[in-house]
Amino acid sequence: MNLFIPDMAYIDPKSLKYEAGRLAKENLEKLNVPIRETNRVTIEGKTPSENYVKSKRTIYLTVNKQKELRPCRPSADYQFALSSSCPGHCEYCYLQTTQGEKPFMKVFVNIDEILQVIQSHIDKNLPNITTFECGSITDPIALEHLTGNLKTCVKFFGDSQYGRLRLITKYDNVESFLDINHNKHTKFRFSINTRYIINKFEHNTASFEERIEAAKKIGKAGYPLGFIIAPIMIHDNWKEEYKDLIYRLKSKLGEYKEEITFELIQHRFTATAKELILTRFPKTELDLSEETRQLKWGPYGKFKYVYPKEKSSEIKEYMSQLVKNNFYDVKIEYFT
Repeated sequence: MNLFIPDMAYIDPKSLKYEAGRLAKENLEKLNVPIRETNRVTIEGKTPSENYVKSKRTIYLTVNKQKELRPCRPSADYQFALSSSCPGHCEYCYLQTTQGEKPFMKVFVNIDEILQVIQSHIDKNLPNITTFECGSITDPIALEHLTGNLKTCVKFFGDSQYGRLRLITKYDNVESFLDINHNKHTKFRFSINTRYIINKFEHNTASFEERIEAAKKIGKAGYPLGFIIAPIMIHDNWKEEYKDLIYRLKSKLGEYKEEITFELIQHRFTATAKELILTRFPKTELDLSEETRQLKWGPYGKFKYVYPKEKSSEIKEYMSQLVKNNFYDVKIEYFT
């Protein structure tokens, strides 16, 4: 897909003290993106929906001064951020309720300081391996062409004896990672789904075929490879669509003989998320019927609506068998 080009870029002046900040500004200028050097982002839409759309076209270069990283179970030991939010407009996104009415993209340019924090967490956990997730609140590949920060991270972890990196993406901009000496210390996971779900609900992301092609390139480059199938939705002909997804993936990755992991996540939503989704996407065709779901207590202190036990069990059994029957060396890390 085409690389994301924002409509407006705000730059905190202190960001220009950093090499990555200066590089990002140069890249934005080459793309003819309007720039304002200020530490205040102004988005003035007439409606919440307009604020959302404008925010998704706006970036803010700034710094991340976080010193203590948050845990990130079950994906990794810790999570860190190279940016927040992303250009995608996924109607079901679990970040809908965490990034406010105006989820513009913060791009953190103090990469050396971020890596120092990561190293401190590795040192505290010696001699154990410490794993880090960098895709919890963003899609790190979606904005990589502006900073090159993720490539810097992959090189860092390639040289790290005790640190490992995991990332997740719905984008296909992977060429800059194919010639790195990564030492298999970075795991790429691609978020995939049926054509119906991608086309219907995952706006401004790479297509079904583009993601699978990108995964093939990453696998060929020797990286550990995984897939998140999320959210798994029950809809007309859902079993055949997921079968088609797995068969297509299998045909593309036929030469990849290393272990492939899968994370399987059923569709869920909270009452707060439902309200916000209906505000931002008033014509959504997401199944947000509370009457056909059951409540489950979430890890962040909120109830969420999930499929009832019998349907959840059906999804788990069907998807698990489908995956296990079609790959040479496969591990299902979890179903939730």
